[in-house]
Amino acid sequence: MKQYVIIGNGVAAAGCIEGIRSVDSEGAITVVSKENHAVYCRPLISYYLQGKTDLQRMNYRSSDFYETMNCRVLYGKEAIKIDSAANHVLLNDGTTLPCDRVCIATGSSPFVPAFAGLETVEKKFSFMTIDDTLALEQAVNANSHVLIVGAGLIGLKCAEGLRDRVASITVCDLADRILSSILDKECAAVMQKHLEENGIRFMLGDSAERFEGNTAVMKSGKRVVFDVLVLAVGVRANTDLAKALGAEVNRGIIVDSHMQTTSPHIYAAGDCTEGEDISLGKRRVLALLPNAYMQGHCAGVNMAGGSAVFNKAIAMNSIGFFGLHAMTAGCYFSGEEGGEMYEQTGDGTLKRLFTKDGLLTGFILIGNVDRAGIYTSLIREKTNLDTIDFEMLKKVTTMAAFSGKSRREKLGGVV
Repeated sequence: MKQYVIIGNGVAAAGCIEGIRSVDSEGAITVVSKENHAVYCRPLISYYLQGKTDLQRMNYRSSDFYETMNCRVLYGKEAIKIDSAANHVLLNDGTTLPCDRVCIATGSSPFVPAFAGLETVEKKFSFMTIDDTLALEQAVNANSHVLIVGAGLIGLKCAEGLRDRVASITVCDLADRILSSILDKECAAVMQKHLEENGIRFMLGDSAERFEGNTAVMKSGKRVVFDVLVLAVGVRANTDLAKALGAEVNRGIIVDSHMQTTSPHIYAAGDCTEGEDISLGKRRVLALLPNAYMQGHCAGVNMAGGSAVFNKAIAMNSIGFFGLHAMTAGCYFSGEEGGEMYEQTGDGTLKRLFTKDGLLTGFILIGNVDRAGIYTSLIREKTNLDTIDFEMLKKVTTMAAFSGKSRREKLGGVV
């Protein structure tokens, strides 16, 4: 009987468990969970603050998931070493777990710059976990003035979650626009205007340089007084276990299309990994929930002796703030890089489609994101645009742009 150890208990781990069980119904699975919570959907933590969900509904799987999958979870434990020669994993309490196959699904952790005076701030928080959210909930009240450092997805979702709980929210970032990693300048301006209309204040092109208690001294010299500080500058993949093992690591743990690391019998999945983005043709960390599950499932199948491949990863984000939704995917090549952009604007909507070498490489949709999966499929499948009615598809997201044969294939015989 095989011994499987999964380090981490997020969505990638859930995928790995299900992948293993799709091949091996008998092997022993042990999950090492640093958090004291069953697997949950991290993107829902801002909705918890808004009162739109509760802890129970945030669960990613049913309450009997681990029992049904016949696996053991060690809560509040941390793996500190993988000894591949001795075939065991060492935990922080001195326990050793025997293993034939290991999946590293350790995710990522907040990146906190070495701000001078940060230790003088009494109420400071990250915003990545349920425990972060519960702590933040206890710290704020209707009179709180909140400063969020970082105008990326994490910082802005935190702002949305807190808006109705506090007196004011200021978000600062060194970048000149919000969501700078996923939106171009014009699209970011649309989202920023909407957030400002909903009470969020921004200081862009400026950020905290040091802290003096509850005052942030900005790089511009301005001073911002606050009661609660949220640090959402960015995240870094948790790669220490793989590094110590001797596996190849860059920004993330390097994996192949089978989710195998460069160390025998050691797999990795989720936000801690670095794989190929097919829309870019380069390796990068793709910290996305759907990718995490698919990577985990692929790893689990292969750990159990099956054969699975995950080779269609692309950057993709589906976000929304105060009722305005946006979806992005792929890469946005500029004219200098040989790419072209089609733009369509309407009442509260914006669509940008990016093409290069006869392929759809990326898109940005704001307002109307209906049937965006059609565009995503074109990117993943690298569909030659000459084989479809792309002129129709530019204007209307419809399967009518595909041939009858393609529609039958995609829709299982239904046209």
